[in-house]
Amino acid sequence: MNRARLSELCLLITALIWGSTFLIVQRALDDVSSLAFNAARFAGAALLFLLMMLASGRLRKARWNRRLLLHGTVLGLWLFGAFSLQTAGLQYTTSTNTGFITGMSVVFVPFASLLIAKQRLSAATWMAAGAAFAGLYLLAVDGGSLSLNRGDILVFFGAVCFALHIAVTALYAPRYETMPLVTVQFATVGVLAALLSGLTETAAPLGERLAGFAKPEVLFALLVSVLLSTGFAYWAQTWCQQHTSAARVAIIFATEPVFAALTGVIFAGERLGWSAVLGCALILGGMLYAELADRRPPDEQPQRKPDAPPRGGDGCPRQDSGRRSS
Repeated sequence: MNRARLSELCLLITALIWGSTFLIVQRALDDVSSLAFNAARFAGAALLFLLMMLASGRLRKARWNRRLLLHGTVLGLWLFGAFSLQTAGLQYTTSTNTGFITGMSVVFVPFASLLIAKQRLSAATWMAAGAAFAGLYLLAVDGGSLSLNRGDILVFFGAVCFALHIAVTALYAPRYETMPLVTVQFATVGVLAALLSGLTETAAPLGERLAGFAKPEVLFALLVSVLLSTGFAYWAQTWCQQHTSAARVAIIFATEPVFAALTGVIFAGERLGWSAVLGCALILGGMLYAELADRRPPDEQPQRKPDAPPRGGDGCPRQDSGRRSS
């Protein structure tokens, strides 16, 4: 299995983790605020990565410089903006609308990649993104309909931040070692979330706000989040985007609500209507189409000009650099 296929498998596992751990985190948020939880999970993930690098002797060997700190902070700002806007929007809109609008990033990412990373995308990628978008809509309206409100505007800009985070990761990931870049990103989100939590959540005393973290279900959710849905997931995204395009990442991440729906059916007794089933099929079908389109025999692949640079499966130039990665 080459690195491109391995990276896409890792991304699919990441989407599975995000979708399957949604219920765990959702239940934990009954006892702690989302901002406080996000501050703890990202700060915890940053500390975990620092300890891992220290134990392996890579902390001193890592190339810590201003550009790494700057670019890691930029990634952290986009990720913090995405989480904060999504959380604020949830106060005024439904989880159905939030899931669908956030999923719209699958359409935003190709445009962001074109503008930021200058990545030209194949027709198969555009078609897969369209199928995933249609599938997300059907999954969202299952058993009801979408009605927009002011919270949707906040969630919409959160989706734009998610898309830009993926696109900018594609730009920065090949330049640095994965773990230092991700650590700076985590630390940025953790600090900003803690500051925003301290500024906006002042109604209850600090001790009362922190008491929720002592509950077993919250500690378990925090452990799962630090290790899997934050630590492994964003490490995987950053590493994988050295070997695949941002648009492909968005298409694979569109499977997250599919895994979330299946988790709800298996563990929460939820039921899926025909609209949701069709939506799941479109999302998975779009991802498989983009994958299979890249595996056509050489004589079926479009011929490129002799002087054109080698291109990846999405029509994106591949840089074969000797940079180190984690």
